[in-house]
Amino acid sequence: MQFDIFFSISQTPVDGVTPPESVMFSNFFEQVEAADALGFGTAWVAESHLSTEIQKQHENAVVPHWKGEIGLNTDIFQMAHAVFKRTRNINVGSAVMNLVCNGGPVARAEQIAAFCTLHGMDPEEQRRLCVGFSAGRFQFMNRAYGIKPRNAVEAAAWPALRGQVFAEACEIFLRLLRGDTLSSDDIRETWMTRSNFRSDEDWERVKTAAGESGAEKIQIDRRWDFDVLKVVPGEWRRELLELVIGSHDPRLQVDVNQYMPVKVFNLSITQPEIIDATHERMAECFHPDGGAWTRPDMPRTVMVFINEQPGLTPSQRSDAAKEEAKAALGAYWTALEGTLDPAKVERAANNAIIGNASEIAEQIRERYHPDDRLMLWFDFFNHDSARVVANMEAFRHQVIPLVNG
Repeated sequence: MQFDIFFSISQTPVDGVTPPESVMFSNFFEQVEAADALGFGTAWVAESHLSTEIQKQHENAVVPHWKGEIGLNTDIFQMAHAVFKRTRNINVGSAVMNLVCNGGPVARAEQIAAFCTLHGMDPEEQRRLCVGFSAGRFQFMNRAYGIKPRNAVEAAAWPALRGQVFAEACEIFLRLLRGDTLSSDDIRETWMTRSNFRSDEDWERVKTAAGESGAEKIQIDRRWDFDVLKVVPGEWRRELLELVIGSHDPRLQVDVNQYMPVKVFNLSITQPEIIDATHERMAECFHPDGGAWTRPDMPRTVMVFINEQPGLTPSQRSDAAKEEAKAALGAYWTALEGTLDPAKVERAANNAIIGNASEIAEQIRERYHPDDRLMLWFDFFNHDSARVVANMEAFRHQVIPLVNG
């Protein structure tokens, strides 16, 4: 089994204390240097944009109860350069980069080309930039960059149209990364039909807004309009880039792999039947340039609450880990009150691994395939960097040997 690490850099109060930004970043670099020394594979860093705290002033706040900032990393490219400078072996990944905001797919393709050109100038360099990308979870971030309904038809269709906007962005992004020369006229057209919507009522609202009550399909203008172009630099080392899509839309997973090898992100709350179906589908559609599909091609996020503190018996460490998990997850539930399906939150708690080292090893063996790749989340509502590093060390030296023999 392979083990990566996920970093949230989430500036939220814990026990009434919110560290300043300088401490948050200092903690992150201390932890990522430890992860590198311990031999973890990839440091996946969460991405966020704009102040979550300030968005609570919006009329339709997305996370009205969240205190502090969901994340402080806004630029994986600058972050990756800083991490690579401080480490020797670990890869760096975005978890996940918003593809539609902050310049959109053309800008993102150009940023990757520039980064990989500079990163790969040393012929001995083998560390990869792993770009996880998605449509973005929080709409207040996208709206600030102009990704919002442009007219009444798009407003009526928006819950379903958001996915089509992302699909358009994916095609532009991947074809430019591949080295294509293209204009927006070369990109797919977007047509909305009944199949895009959850109910007849939703579809009727769109047709009414378009003034086409009898229509079977309605065309939406392209989101990105540009003349023929090509991204430079163009002669960069593609083997230093790994692409991972943050979407469980089966059609989109297949679609993006017609352009380049694109792997799939998996959240800890995803149900086993979806995981199995994804592996089966990707084994058939994964782009041949990526080789044969394997289970590590879908990294899986998991929250870790381990206690191997000295001076405690195994039973006491188990009890302490459970209390730590209860406190952290309780704060999370409070922060997201009214914004998530409670059943999904409950599944997230059930999918955390909690206990002393031997208990956590047993939980991993029971829940995961022996060839899986796990993204371990140690800094979840925990600003005690020394303790986070100690937990990482305990996992590396006590859990992994039990799991992998």
